[in-house]
Amino acid sequence: MMWFGHPTGFGYGIGMVGGFGWIAMLMLVIVVAIVGVGLLKNLFAEHGERVRTRQSLRDIVDQRYARGEIDSEEYARKRAQLEL
Repeated sequence: MMWFGHPTGFGYGIGMVGGFGWIAMLMLVIVVAIVGVGLLKNLFAEHGERVRTRQSLRDIVDQRYARGEIDSEEYARKRAQLEL
């Protein structure tokens, strides 16, 4: 017997995971969106962290020079290395 114009009797009403395929598709879209936002956030946060790390390293070198732990030659060398 043929129901809904389909030989198995299900037609187009039950296809894709028993009719709940839209839930699976919605979950997939949500997962892709979360991963995409995470990657973008990580990309931009990495650049910001790199800038902050270099700034904090400069601050440490400045503080060591101010306390007299390193001389002017070592200070200049370390600052030049951080500028690269």
